[in-house]
Amino acid sequence: MRRSLVWILAGVVAFGLAPARAALAGSADCPNGGVVRFGVEPYDSAPRLLPIYQKVGGMIGEKLGCKVEIFIATSYNAEIEAMRNDKLDIAEFGPLGYVLAHQVAKAEAVAAFGTADGKPDTYWASIVTYPGSGIKTVAEIKGHSFAFSDPASTSGHLFPAYGLRKNGVDPDKDIKALFAGSHTASFEALYHHKVDAGELNSEQLQSAIERGHYKPGDLIFLWKSDPIPTDPFAVRGNLPPAFKARVTAVLQTLSLTSLDAADRRIMVGAGITRLVPETDSAYDGIRDLVKTLHIDLQKLS
Repeated sequence: MRRSLVWILAGVVAFGLAPARAALAGSADCPNGGVVRFGVEPYDSAPRLLPIYQKVGGMIGEKLGCKVEIFIATSYNAEIEAMRNDKLDIAEFGPLGYVLAHQVAKAEAVAAFGTADGKPDTYWASIVTYPGSGIKTVAEIKGHSFAFSDPASTSGHLFPAYGLRKNGVDPDKDIKALFAGSHTASFEALYHHKVDAGELNSEQLQSAIERGHYKPGDLIFLWKSDPIPTDPFAVRGNLPPAFKARVTAVLQTLSLTSLDAADRRIMVGAGITRLVPETDSAYDGIRDLVKTLHIDLQKLS
């Protein structure tokens, strides 16, 4: 699943499918000749994500007085590489992707999805199978096929790998691992019995319900994680200080109420209506888990 650096950089331009329409009136400190480049991890299919984030980009652009272009990444790693090479100014990363992006790409977490009381929201990861697979416990996954989403995904790789290890299954040796590329692709592989078990997070579960692809009893939950901090919205650390302060203030107070409930469900959940301030330290638990699993972040880049 790891692409060569040359391939990734060549894809940085291609991974943006279309620019969002934003305010045309320019501000003096807008970067890149008046354009802010906003990257989004591919946690769902690009056709589903693009129109939603075009709306979000429009809201950000209106407040900044800059045009915002949305880029749906072809992979988690492509998004990190794009920010590392100064091709993105702001980005929504998965928690594990953010830890790597902070380490190698100057990413700084400033905001996250917030609850009604103004606190950052959380979600969960799980390990699931389907009725009839013959698997009744996590330990029984040993020797079977297993769908992860992406090597740099928090809920699609890091936490399921941790759940497997906690139950005596080595994710590197004891299973036939498939990296499907996204949470949606991982779910579909499991849903259509292309694999025997796999990862499923709470956000993808809600998305599957919305698509009519899941009802209670379709899957068997074998393990569920503790709460995980949601995706951070990060700014590139080497942005001009004045502009970085402005975009940070916009992200930390951004209302999502103008989005349809269906759009918010795909992003994080219909009940989430705003972004709230977030800090880098919120992801220290992810860093601890990386150490526990002896994951070399550089090998994910």
